[in-house]
Amino acid sequence: MMNEEMEEFLVTIISNVGAARSCYIEAIHDAKAGNFHKAKELIKEGESLFYLGHEAHLKLLSQEGTKNGCPIYLITLHAEDQLMSAEGFHIIAQEFMDVYESIHAKQ
Repeated sequence: MMNEEMEEFLVTIISNVGAARSCYIEAIHDAKAGNFHKAKELIKEGESLFYLGHEAHLKLLSQEGTKNGCPIYLITLHAEDQLMSAEGFHIIAQEFMDVYESIHAKQ
């Protein structure tokens, strides 16, 4: 059975990086529409949310070094998958913003 502390870390990771990923996707949509100020705000918001999830992940990883270790549950894998997915969307969103800004500057 998973302990409450671990469950809290996992929920923090999943909820924050999921919200971050949503911000990055919304930023792409705003950049496409030419609303670069809003897109940049969403990227910053996403980065703040991602940081919260990343911090929880680091705390979880630090438990692995203890003598009790850190058991692996399916939800742990899901949390790490969400973390990596959000990081990828962050990179993609920044690239899309650059492309859309370049396109709009030429119009």
